[in-house]
Amino acid sequence: MYLQTSQTLTHAAALVVLQGAIAQATAMQVPQCIAIVDSGGNLLAYLRMDGAKLLSQLSATQKAMTAISSRVPTGGVPADVETKLALATGGQLTNLKGGLPIVIDGQVVGAIGVGSGTGDQDVEVAEAGIAALKAAVGAEKP
Repeated sequence: MYLQTSQTLTHAAALVVLQGAIAQATAMQVPQCIAIVDSGGNLLAYLRMDGAKLLSQLSATQKAMTAISSRVPTGGVPADVETKLALATGGQLTNLKGGLPIVIDGQVVGAIGVGSGTGDQDVEVAEAGIAALKAAVGAEKP
């Protein structure tokens, strides 16, 4: 077989994820930087909430890129591999918590990266964004 069919996030889906993440960050009173990429790692949406840490702009995008590249949540690489990961990718990938792949119907369709809170806060906001998309996708199905 020479071709395969795959699904990826649209910009409309990215906005749903972004809105869900913003709502959770607002409820937690933790302003965040939020990046959403499609299955090819293309940036679809990015937002720095008022009051979010300036340096978290880069890490949020790196978290999303790492999650889509590895297809697993960020933060799980053993400490002895963490520096090697950063060096091998020219600093493009990170082991900081807050990057999650977005999986719909068993297929990775994109990823979200969140930064500016603690690692656990970042994950909670990312999970809320994904939950918003899953709710919207479920509402679309017949």
